[in-house]
Amino acid sequence: MPDSAHVTPENRLLGMLQSGFPLCREPYDEMGAGLGISGDAVIIRIVNLKKQGIVRQISPVLDARKLGFQSTLIAMKVDSSHTKSAEDYLMAHSGISHGYEREHEFNIWVTLSVPPRADLQAEVTNISAGSHARETIALPAVKVFKLRTNFSHNEDTSEEEDVLSGNGLPVRARLSKADKQIINGLQHDLPLSADPFTPLARSLGMDVDEMLAHSRALLRRGIIRRYGASINHRNAGYRANAMTCWYAPAGRVDELGRLLASDRHVSHCYERLTIKPWHYNLFAMVHSRDKAACLQIIERMAAVTGLTKYVVLFSIKEFKKTRILYRV
Repeated sequence: MPDSAHVTPENRLLGMLQSGFPLCREPYDEMGAGLGISGDAVIIRIVNLKKQGIVRQISPVLDARKLGFQSTLIAMKVDSSHTKSAEDYLMAHSGISHGYEREHEFNIWVTLSVPPRADLQAEVTNISAGSHARETIALPAVKVFKLRTNFSHNEDTSEEEDVLSGNGLPVRARLSKADKQIINGLQHDLPLSADPFTPLARSLGMDVDEMLAHSRALLRRGIIRRYGASINHRNAGYRANAMTCWYAPAGRVDELGRLLASDRHVSHCYERLTIKPWHYNLFAMVHSRDKAACLQIIERMAAVTGLTKYVVLFSIKEFKKTRILYRV
């Protein structure tokens, strides 16, 4: 990763866009005050970051489980003759947020979310058939050890979103009518204007300050996990990412999950259910500037944890990454 001494204003902005984006009436002015520039200058820089394909959108990251949605990671073996048609099919699926082609016989990996009353396993079966997969496994999460989504060149991770609890998964939250209105309304790219939340508040029949106060309450409740930018990490300089899958003895999962999660190069770390033929129960996403650096990090993690049974799945292609529209 780049030396923090050479962090540019654009990288400082990139960090701010991902962590602690201000849910206030004039967020770009507030961010500009922290950077020593005007709100208009912040907007111009965000426009440029979008043109460079670094910033995808600015919107909330919602906790699907607190909204009652069910989710799982899905791995599939898809023959090369069907890869393109499978990716086209998966890109069009409204419940799939992430889709990657990876270096493994299980070469297609996606994350799926379905509404509360949907049959999750039936949808996994449908996706397998629609992708012409020879074999499909579903690997739902059991515990979360880390969720960190800040891809900037700032080495100070103090403001990044880290969850190192190793707790079980969240339960469905009670949502008021106003909660639902705001959640449904917020899930769109924030306009690049001086007062971007006001048009949404008006469309909901709310005062903008009231709507923002309610939004901050949703953030405190963890229903909104984070409000900020979705980043294309490859375009931001993190060109190598590997899903590392580890086998940890049952009695040491919590200890080792926290240890893997403590590495600053790890963005996500979960315990997942195992199913034949996949016996790996800890998953950690590792990001770095190139493949060699990534492998060095993984080797160090193996030495620190003492784990010897693991597999490294580098991404060959990201064919889908979007924020699901959760209608509540």
